[in-house]
Amino acid sequence: MTSDFFKYQAQTSTHPLAIEISHARGSYIYDTHNKAHLDFVAGVSACPLGHNHPKVIDAIKSQLDKHLHVMVYGEYIQKPAVELAKLLAENLPAPLEKTYLTNSGTEAIEGALKLAKRATGRSEIIAAHRAYHGSTAGSLSVMGFEERKRAFRPLVPNTTFINFNDPEDLNKITAKTACVILETIQGGAGFIEPINGYLKKVRARCTAVGALLILDEIQPGIGRTGKRFGFEHYHCTPDILVIGKGLGGGMPIGAFTASTALMEVLQDRPKLGHITTFGGHPLIAASALATLREVFTGSLMQQTLEKEKRFRTLLVHPLISEIRGKGLMLALITVSEHVANTLILNAQNQGLILFWLLFEPKAVRITPPLTISDAEIVKGCALIIEILNTID
Repeated sequence: MTSDFFKYQAQTSTHPLAIEISHARGSYIYDTHNKAHLDFVAGVSACPLGHNHPKVIDAIKSQLDKHLHVMVYGEYIQKPAVELAKLLAENLPAPLEKTYLTNSGTEAIEGALKLAKRATGRSEIIAAHRAYHGSTAGSLSVMGFEERKRAFRPLVPNTTFINFNDPEDLNKITAKTACVILETIQGGAGFIEPINGYLKKVRARCTAVGALLILDEIQPGIGRTGKRFGFEHYHCTPDILVIGKGLGGGMPIGAFTASTALMEVLQDRPKLGHITTFGGHPLIAASALATLREVFTGSLMQQTLEKEKRFRTLLVHPLISEIRGKGLMLALITVSEHVANTLILNAQNQGLILFWLLFEPKAVRITPPLTISDAEIVKGCALIIEILNTID
């Protein structure tokens, strides 16, 4: 299988990790040699309930017996998609009330950018340096990392960049600006949180000049930071919210949510302003609905904040300069790129899955399932410290 993987399946890098997967359950992924790998990454924040959660699997199986795809998005009434959109509205502040379901986070970003331009009649988009919003052409245009997008220019014109957390840059947001798009917590840059009321200042500036604020919660949303959505920590409600990853519970999904008045501009002049064949797929919507119900009820989000404290207590070492992030969206910032690489690769060999971040070479991702147990946290952290003790 390994040779076929390299021969027939396109890779994204020259050195994929290439673990051959047999099955996964809970906080563990098993390879074809039946070796258990404790998962501290959760599919890059995409599996909040871990692997093969029984409620998610039951929801998928139940829908499987009814129907799969029947019609392009938005034409037929399909119960899982309607209930999912309703549940999101019930758990979001006004005016975020109407949701467009897509196939991925990057597609949702594309839809959000189109919506902002269509609603405002403006063309300027402002994004942040070191931002990551996906890899399609529009999403790549608002990526704040030239090294990753230079080879694909020209991209969407009239895109300007500001420095995240720098209030002096906010004067770049003007009456010509259609939207400002920001990650609530910058992911690829190293899990950078907004500070000193930064998001509230951006919100105020956007309101003052008539620009729309898009918050990308593809990673910090769905309970990962200890609240339903990351922006709740910072008291800033966007005009357009983008989610994905963890929303699907392990299935591919994205969504953007806005007010009814905003969403209606995609219905006419032109009609079909944003269309998709498989967005709102009933099987995926059923999985997402079960995931949201599990995350948004009970004590799981409160446990997430307690688990963050546990990680911070256990991961103290001279080779770790700081731990960034919130909840179970954490990044170990090591003292060097060598330390980060050695830790990730040695951990894999010893049955612990860690991963990199896109733009911060000294960072090590820790985004486990929200369901991870205390014993599993202790086990994984002990192995991290053990490996760090062997690095020169």
